Amino acid sequence: MNPGVLHNKQELLLSLAKKYDLSKLSYREIGKLTGDLHPQVVKHHLEKLIQKGFLIKNRKGRLVPIDVSNDHKDLVSIPIMGSANCGTASSWADNRVEGYLKISPKLLLSKRTERLYALKAIGNSMNRANINGNMIEEGDFVLVDNEYSKPSNNDYVVSVIDNLANIKKLLVDTKKNMIMLMSESTTNYPPIFIHESEMDGYRITGKVVQVIKNLASG
Repeated sequence: MNPGVLHNKQELLLSLAKKYDLSKLSYREIGKLTGDLHPQVVKHHLEKLIQKGFLIKNRKGRLVPIDVSNDHKDLVSIPIMGSANCGTASSWADNRVEGYLKISPKLLLSKRTERLYALKAIGNSMNRANINGNMIEEGDFVLVDNEYSKPSNNDYVVSVIDNLANIKKLLVDTKKNMIMLMSESTTNYPPIFIHESEMDGYRITGKVVQVIKNLASG
């Protein structure tokens, strides 16, 4: 991981996380422990520490500092935001970091790693998709660029429908005022059709830019 030099405020918060359960404290209370940090400043730097992989929420919701050893200082930490279904939208999208994918920067196609998050693929309805030469199979990790809120036609996207996540190919029909989410699979899966009047329950959370093959799942 190569998170760069930590801000002195982040170093201070990281040292506090080793002494206190910061998840049980308000930003204002944490600010008082630091001396004079404003609650919004505390919030900002805690989020940066989580993004960089120095803090992680465990299953009990506690913010736990991660010991970054010199042996892994060159690895990049990509937050894993759960899973997404490659068939029907059946996996919850709750924006909760479940862990971090440690990846050598030489394996990443994008240098803008701060824009990326990872999802574990469920199902095989995208096992014929071609994303830089890789298909999306059960257990693979997809890397998603979260700044692509309005991807182009034929992009592979992560969609959230009624708080359920899925991975699909996006097709836009401007004449009929609708979008279609297509599977690309060895099995025939019906597409998902969404009219523009129903877009309140639908959003795109990013574009799939890379597939990291999970060799252990094969």
